[in-house]
Amino acid sequence: MGQGLLFTLALLPVAIVFVLLVIMRLSAKLAMLVAYLATVAIALTVWGQSAATVAGATVNGLVTALTLLFIIFGAILVLQTVHESGAIRAIRQGFTDLSPDRRIQAIIIAWLFGSMIEGASGFGTPAAVAAPLLVAIGFPAMAAVLVTLIIQSTPVSFGAVGTPMLVGVNTGLSGNEGVTQAIAPTSLIDYVYGVAANVAMVHALIGFVIPLLMVGMLTRFFGANRSFREGFRVWKFALFAGVAFTLPYYLVAWLLGPEFPSLVGGLIGLLIVVPAARAGLFLPKDRFDFPPRAGWNDNWYGTLKTGDAEAVTGGEGARISLLRAWSPYLIIALLLVLTRTIAPLKAWLTSPSTTIALSDLFGSGIEVKAQLLYSPGAVLILASLISVAIYRMSGSAYARAWANSGRTMVAAAPALLLAVPMVQVFLNTGKGPLESMPLVLAEGVSSVAGTAWPLFAPLIGALGAFIAGSNTVSNMMFSLFQFSAAEQIGLGAAGAMIVVTLQAVGGAAGNMICVHNVVAASAVAGLTDREGEVIRMTLITMTYYVVQAGLIGMAIIYGGIWPILALVWLALVIAGMAFNRGEPVSEAEPQPAE
Repeated sequence: MGQGLLFTLALLPVAIVFVLLVIMRLSAKLAMLVAYLATVAIALTVWGQSAATVAGATVNGLVTALTLLFIIFGAILVLQTVHESGAIRAIRQGFTDLSPDRRIQAIIIAWLFGSMIEGASGFGTPAAVAAPLLVAIGFPAMAAVLVTLIIQSTPVSFGAVGTPMLVGVNTGLSGNEGVTQAIAPTSLIDYVYGVAANVAMVHALIGFVIPLLMVGMLTRFFGANRSFREGFRVWKFALFAGVAFTLPYYLVAWLLGPEFPSLVGGLIGLLIVVPAARAGLFLPKDRFDFPPRAGWNDNWYGTLKTGDAEAVTGGEGARISLLRAWSPYLIIALLLVLTRTIAPLKAWLTSPSTTIALSDLFGSGIEVKAQLLYSPGAVLILASLISVAIYRMSGSAYARAWANSGRTMVAAAPALLLAVPMVQVFLNTGKGPLESMPLVLAEGVSSVAGTAWPLFAPLIGALGAFIAGSNTVSNMMFSLFQFSAAEQIGLGAAGAMIVVTLQAVGGAAGNMICVHNVVAASAVAGLTDREGEVIRMTLITMTYYVVQAGLIGMAIIYGGIWPILALVWLALVIAGMAFNRGEPVSEAEPQPAE
């Protein structure tokens, strides 16, 4: 069978997801069911996979999906605990006192707080924590999902205490004699640290404008005037917050390595930006809020109660201090850091005695592993339980929190229970005579790119994250391929380091559009069957990120006109948004009853 036909067939599952979700705007449940069936059929017939391999990959995907649902349940439980206790009133008032401007609130919660949580935990936890919090303080569910997904870019490469680098890139390059010889006398771990420093540099050059683009997207799609410009009016504060994160982020990566850039960058950013907002520094003269709820579109709503809904526990929320109100989120951040950085504790939480493991499923060689105690879901549930005592909640109020959380988790289950098995079947197609589908796709692109390969390298990373739902897995799949492709066009080990860097950056950007991240973020915000619409929006910022990464890579490797093209691309993106204007919200538009 020709390579062109193999490439087309490998692309088919990805194309099905894109067409059904993004173009036809069907639900993720239906899109992933069709994609799963197509992937299984192609794996069995064309790729020659055994039924045992397909079954093993499917079970592995189901277990992974259940662990994601565990995280989703924990995240919603924290939000419901805060809501039922009445503490959400204090949190809402705290943000109103800091700034009633929704743009400022999005930057602080999604960009800075979300980046810090990403650094501690990764794996979609920022959206699980921040999205329902934004809904609770009055954001439309879809707006909350959008902004929390957009920030799933710059901090992702150093999420979960550096896992995409230390596990993803390191594992992807390890055990290959050609890599060892090419980078000699540098050790592989030192090489990975060099890649990490470059990744932070490229992310910083691209990501410092992410807060600006994020608030532009917020006002364009959820403002009464449908205007990017309304978001760009906060440009001073947005760029200030962008640099307040990316500068310490880069310095930590350069000086200390890949474990703490996002965690420390987010923390330092909060310590700088929150006092600045309180002092009115760089704040715009105008104030942005969402239109009155009578002007909200049908698809903005989720099932979670939004900011106008008050808690029902005897008015205690009015007497909860701001520190007590925020305590669940402080506990979450603390527990995530402790469980990821205290070696004995981490060793116990990930030990065989606390790990559910099934090896060689159906004789396929595929292993299933779940570490529930180490999962962010366990941290979230524990934080909720501790908060019951802090808030002095009644049993009936906490029971309502559990019931509401369970209903939301069940609503998210069908899409995830189809999406993740499809991904696992797709990834495990390399156990027969042909290379796996992801590698066939990557090689198909590289065969036509030639010396311009660095321009396309981030796209492959993003494709890997879109398929696998993970920057770590994308780096594991494609780092060696990227290294080899760079050597084949004569870039040598130094140039290959830049190409592997672009792989990691693109893999981080792909998290903005990967299906199971979108499904999970939508679920915790109470938004269902709108995943395609969310991806249509996040594709805008993902495209900016991937193209800019490729242009910066070409600038680093080849110089010449490429640095100018990178600046031109940034200017075009911002200008294109600034001069784009949609139709204002119609006040007569029919709205759903809450």
